[in-house]
Amino acid sequence: MTGSKINWHMVLLVGPAVLFTALFFLVPLIAMAVASFTGGGGLSFDNYRHFLTQPSYIRALVNSLEVTLVVTGISVVVAYPLAWVLAERVPERWQRVALMLTILPFWTSYVVRSYSWLLLLAERGVVNRALLASGLLDQPLQLANTRTATVIGFIHFFIMLLTLTIYANFRQLSPSYRKAAADLGASGLQTFLHVVLPLTLPGIIVGAFLAFVLAIGDYVTPQLLGGSNELLMPQLIIQQIGRRADLPLAAALSLILMIVISIVYLACSRWLKLERT
Repeated sequence: MTGSKINWHMVLLVGPAVLFTALFFLVPLIAMAVASFTGGGGLSFDNYRHFLTQPSYIRALVNSLEVTLVVTGISVVVAYPLAWVLAERVPERWQRVALMLTILPFWTSYVVRSYSWLLLLAERGVVNRALLASGLLDQPLQLANTRTATVIGFIHFFIMLLTLTIYANFRQLSPSYRKAAADLGASGLQTFLHVVLPLTLPGIIVGAFLAFVLAIGDYVTPQLLGGSNELLMPQLIIQQIGRRADLPLAAALSLILMIVISIVYLACSRWLKLERT
């Protein structure tokens, strides 16, 4: 009887979450998977074959991977020392204020931030005007509607995200580890490489994975800042829906993108599992 009551209690607790996940994730995912195999009056691999035989489609996936990897790498390099400063050098009574200032751009609309960067990077924007006024350039740079603009817009957003995940790891890092390393004769660099960095790597991996997922599936930033000069996978998917009304091909492209994300997730989860052991 007791076991039965516990089971019903768990069902009541977990049931709504399971039902919500089934209705709004599993069912749409299955429907999208089925749609991706439709074509020619029945089930087929035509949509996936079409993707593999179109160089422009493969190039869109490569473009997305290149942009995402560059954004993730730069964001990690910039966010790590920022998180270290917040956790180790800012007095504890001021850390909440510093964190609030760090995540302040989160409170601004995503679209507004993208348009703001577009104004800054425009031919007559603040950046080009400053460079021309300083005498470093004779002609304005083409920054807006380029991959560079897309990367800058992404980095501005993901530095904040990565800073939070890495900062949390720094806060959990006990000072006794550094003291023990110093007692064993380790230098500052050795302590960082063999103690601090390995113990904060989970925060880096988690933040990098979140940045990868959000960047590779983002449509707004590449569309507003990158323009139509370079095609990325989210833009390609939207084209199939908006211009061609080809829902099966759009579903196939979406599943291909999900497969890429799943591969990255499996790689990260396996690495983190090894890191804990």
